[in-house]
Amino acid sequence: MSRVRAAPPATLFLPLDASSSSPLYRQLYSGVRESILSGRLAPGAGLPSSRALAEELGVSRNTVILAFDQLVAEGYIEGSPRSGTRVAAVPERTPRVKASPGPGPSARGKVIANSRLPALSRGESPPVPFRAGVPALDQFPYRLWSRLAARRWRRQPMLDYGEPGGYGALREAIAEYVRLARGARCLTEQVIVTSGSQQGVDLAARVLLDPGDAVWMEDPGYTGARTALQVAGARIVPVPVDGEGLVVQEGERMAAQARMAYVSPSHQFPLGVTMSAARRLALLRWASRAGAWILEDDYDSEFRYDARPLAALQGMDEDGRVIYVGTFSKTLFPALRLGYLIVPVELVDAFRAARAVSDRQSPTMDQAILADFLGGGHFARHVRRMRRLYSERQEVLVDAVRRHLGDRLEVTPSAAGMHLLAWLEPGVDDATVSAGAATLGLEAAPLSRYGLVRPDRGGLLLGWAGYSPEAIREGVLKLGEALR
Repeated sequence: MSRVRAAPPATLFLPLDASSSSPLYRQLYSGVRESILSGRLAPGAGLPSSRALAEELGVSRNTVILAFDQLVAEGYIEGSPRSGTRVAAVPERTPRVKASPGPGPSARGKVIANSRLPALSRGESPPVPFRAGVPALDQFPYRLWSRLAARRWRRQPMLDYGEPGGYGALREAIAEYVRLARGARCLTEQVIVTSGSQQGVDLAARVLLDPGDAVWMEDPGYTGARTALQVAGARIVPVPVDGEGLVVQEGERMAAQARMAYVSPSHQFPLGVTMSAARRLALLRWASRAGAWILEDDYDSEFRYDARPLAALQGMDEDGRVIYVGTFSKTLFPALRLGYLIVPVELVDAFRAARAVSDRQSPTMDQAILADFLGGGHFARHVRRMRRLYSERQEVLVDAVRRHLGDRLEVTPSAAGMHLLAWLEPGVDDATVSAGAATLGLEAAPLSRYGLVRPDRGGLLLGWAGYSPEAIREGVLKLGEALR
């Protein structure tokens, strides 16, 4: 009488994660169970012995035994000393119920899902040229920061909840800094510490706007701000930008009674122009007449190369119409995630409450370390050093582009900021060139990405601050390949 041969043990590909909070035996149990339910392990299929599987997966035999015991108890596998362990002939399969479509996201959720937010770092080291807004991370004073952090943890660790408006010493240091360096009118109580400028824009939109309110938005302009305003229910009015900044007269023609205007007057993103004094005064006069708010994103204001940094628009405001947004992501490092708002005194309570509802507070110890960094004069010295370095790196970029790509790209040195706009030849699609550059390991964002109205001429945003001269020159040569 011939015997029926048992099926050979199946090979199991079950990746286990020792760093996971789930125990290894539970991960093994779930992996085998899923293989059975999905049909990858058929009824009657043999399984490796507990000893063999333990060796194959690099775990203890007890781990395998615990998983197998659970699978036997639930009827997924069966075993005997003579025939070994195998998938049950009729396993207790969990019925697969086809899920009916849910109601889907809200209208606000759809705006978020469909938004074109700024490209974020994927953790490359060093970052990818020519991503805009990346500071010189290799030049950050790590040792000094580490000493300040260690001193804080030794002497005064703060582990309880903090104030939603921010750590007191940091708010004092910020208020002093913006008064001296940015010409702002600011009391300590007016400072609201945020998790970067993005949260600052989001808070301002939620506190000051109602659904349907019209908001002037620089066009082209910062997509992160535009999305935050749209999520708040605002109706975006794309106001053009020329060599003097946002065209106030055009904004009044399009929506004279708008509730807010978003501007980046010190260094407009992405065009890089600086708003003239005449335009600033015209914008303030309009806000006063219309009873509107001005959301001033003081983007890259610290880095000006042809003269001293210009005073903030907020410092010219005598009617309390300007909400000022600042950040340390560009001046120090993006992972710090600390920024701030300066709000009129009568709005302080509302903004503090909104901050508490949003995420309560920023990490108190990080705020304390930053307060020490500002209070000790280290921040001012670091900014001065970076200003010199960035000026040199911009010269390298402009020289390399003019030398190798002068017939294909038109560049003019930027008077401020950490990126410049390189204009393409008329008729060349900037999105196509940007996609080609990405295949070569570059990030040169197309100008068309940032506008609701398509520009007459394509351009590429080229950041230089975070890259060595060697990386800049090599990147320009690769960019030439993309253009060809």
